[in-house]
Amino acid sequence: MRLREPARWAADADRAAAGEVGNLVENVIEIHGLTKVYTMGEVEVHALAGLDLIVETGEFLAVMGPSGSGKSTLMNIVGCLDRPTDGTYRLDGVDVSSLNRDARAEIRNAKIGFVFQSFNLLARTSAIENVELPLLYGELGWSKGKRHEAAIESLRIVGLAGREDHYPSQLSGGQQQRVAIARALVTQPAMLLADEPTGNLDSRTSEEIMGIFQQLNDTGKTVVLITHEPDIAQHAKRVVTVRDGRIQNDEKIQQHRVAAKGIAPPVQPMTR
Repeated sequence: MRLREPARWAADADRAAAGEVGNLVENVIEIHGLTKVYTMGEVEVHALAGLDLIVETGEFLAVMGPSGSGKSTLMNIVGCLDRPTDGTYRLDGVDVSSLNRDARAEIRNAKIGFVFQSFNLLARTSAIENVELPLLYGELGWSKGKRHEAAIESLRIVGLAGREDHYPSQLSGGQQQRVAIARALVTQPAMLLADEPTGNLDSRTSEEIMGIFQQLNDTGKTVVLITHEPDIAQHAKRVVTVRDGRIQNDEKIQQHRVAAKGIAPPVQPMTR
């Protein structure tokens, strides 16, 4: 597949949403021989040691591993927050292994929807304004009206219709994480990358949030979940365990389903 210039990612996404791109990429993530070496004085630390990983479009993958396993390093590279020392990483068909910081930032904003443990919402900004933020960056070319419309729709999908003008302090932890998921969805990314998304939530709310990820995955969204909790990983369809910088175990599992409430049915992609 021909390498696309980073500046054309947003245009490609527009054409895909409009049905103008016929050949969908089968694998969202293709990683081969990935290594990451950190130099600490005279000592080299091999965080990743020749790791291989394929994630198909539409998968729900959980990545687990103990502290120091390389799990966080892998997430940083998958999320285009860092680049490998060696090896290749193709994201949605494009080799991003050696891209510079600016190019990675552009692709990251267009192709990856992040959900973090601490929500990362702006405290003095309403829910709808928080969701609109990713549309203000890069070269996505969204008008003010379309940004507002897309943010309203994303909040509706995660069950927060009517709370668009609420501030984070007026929302529960679970509702704040729903805002964060809506923000991750708003650019219609190639995948959702969730880093310990239930870490700050109680068990009941954690179930609700995992139910939202399951229902989004049911509509075809690729979800990559980073967690250290085995019971949370059971909500995925495939679990990969990282140890000593390599994949120690990779298995498809019987998914623990959640009867989630408050998430809207899927809708057709919005025109921009």
